[in-house]
Amino acid sequence: MSDFADRLITWQKVHGRHDLPWQNTTEPYAIWVSEIMLQQTQVTAVVGYYSKFMQRFPTIATLANATQEEVLQYWSGLGYYSRARNLHNAAVTIMNVHGGQFPQDFDTIQTLSGIGRSTAAAIASFAFNQIQTILDGNVKRVLARHFLIEGWPGAPKVEKELWGLADTLLPKQQMVAYTQGLMDLGATLCTRAKPKCSACPINQTCAAYIQLRVHELPTPKPRKTIPEKHTTMLILLNGDEVMLEKRPPTGIWGGLWSFPEAETNDNIEAIAHSRFGISAQAGKPLRILSHAFTHFKLHIQPQPLQVLKLSAKVCQPGQVWLSIEDAIGAAIPTPVRKILQSLQND
Repeated sequence: MSDFADRLITWQKVHGRHDLPWQNTTEPYAIWVSEIMLQQTQVTAVVGYYSKFMQRFPTIATLANATQEEVLQYWSGLGYYSRARNLHNAAVTIMNVHGGQFPQDFDTIQTLSGIGRSTAAAIASFAFNQIQTILDGNVKRVLARHFLIEGWPGAPKVEKELWGLADTLLPKQQMVAYTQGLMDLGATLCTRAKPKCSACPINQTCAAYIQLRVHELPTPKPRKTIPEKHTTMLILLNGDEVMLEKRPPTGIWGGLWSFPEAETNDNIEAIAHSRFGISAQAGKPLRILSHAFTHFKLHIQPQPLQVLKLSAKVCQPGQVWLSIEDAIGAAIPTPVRKILQSLQND
């Protein structure tokens, strides 16, 4: 066993995280759900969602038998909703193709929707004690600093170098402690900002620490100008009810319920009449709400419209009228929930 792995395993057993809801189990379903939720999301944000999700969907079968809309409802607010759709699709595949049993073969695990090489390795390691290499964001940061790997870790050449390096460090035993130790070190000590290098168990051999270059690594992603987009959300109010529309299955907020949208310079009262057959009067616009996605920033102008005439409940396919309270509990994006909560408070 390498000195790197030995020190990490020893540290993890004493100082690592041992009481997270998805730990202390070899149940592949529980581990799989946690690994998907932890993609691009911090542990503190995941814990509450994970517990509620597992209470509602305690087995692969219950997840597969649920509707995608219900799965999205329990994911609402966690972001990156394609993860939830992939999770549901993979559960269906496991039931139909693998007899309801999570596959143990490493290559087969990677064929499931939403599972890449590193996520498959984490599942295989924690659930089946396999010797597999993980390389998530935390691990990339640890390796880049410790071995002085320069260049943005997301660049293909640098990532290939990191994979090769990570392979050489694998221990032949105590794989679970090693894998968890790598994750814990990156999450608690070798953090992006304000790393706690003095407490690090491998600082004696960390090249970046020795050369006072920790703040330089990993090399940041080359900056690009993030596009900014604008939209107006139409808040059609009929008494204490609002209209929501279901978004297309792909794209941002795919499959979630949201307010109808319009261009910022459109005549919104005319749109309400032409698109929904509703006579409505525009109220004072609410405060603009900005929401950042990975590739762009969206500025939302919430525009209330009070329904004046509604001879019958207008409910075309993909539309629904809900009370504000029920709408808040539906499968909706975070900005829509914030708007609804401001309406509720008012």
